[in-house]
Amino acid sequence: MQAKKSRGSLFIVSAPSGAGKTTLCTKVLSFVPNLHFSVSYTTRQPRPGEINEQNYTFVSREDFKSRIEKGEFVEWAEVHGELYGTSKDRIETLLDSGKDVILDIDTQGALQIKKQYREGIHIFVLPPSFGALKTRLEKRKTDSRDEIKKRLRTAVSEIKKYAQYDYVIINDSFEDALKELESIIIAQRASVKKINPLWIKERFSNQEEQ
Repeated sequence: MQAKKSRGSLFIVSAPSGAGKTTLCTKVLSFVPNLHFSVSYTTRQPRPGEINEQNYTFVSREDFKSRIEKGEFVEWAEVHGELYGTSKDRIETLLDSGKDVILDIDTQGALQIKKQYREGIHIFVLPPSFGALKTRLEKRKTDSRDEIKKRLRTAVSEIKKYAQYDYVIINDSFEDALKELESIIIAQRASVKKINPLWIKERFSNQEEQ
């Protein structure tokens, strides 16, 4: 019941490249109400099927650096040679309107956000094994062999940071992983911290007098 909420929740989802976090986020957004995606900025080129302002806001390196200087990003990082950043205004606008926000970002960015949004819910997505991750990257057919090797090396260091998150989802079965992600979101909405005390007072105070 939206009347209970004063401000939305922030869900931060991270994973090694190829673990399936983007697919999970996209799917959960399609059926969980009042959940919104904060589109990140990036300097990389769009992949086949990606749409500007829907998957990412694609900008030049010069534009991105200008936004850094203006302090527009709540976090930004260089990943695999490209820049990625999250707009603070986009997040704040959604949260202040009572909407829940989900972010699909790497571990560098997630840990930066953790310092500024301590109330955020951090979720780490793991592949079932390192071998499975390698296979998924190869099947994706969007990266060269050298790029895949680079992503796997990065994955090793990223996976070591899982303990700094609140939840870990092992994406072996996509349907099971999706249910777990949905459950985390629903559970947060039912948290005592999300209840507006005024909402309780208006509906349940002075009942003994009636």
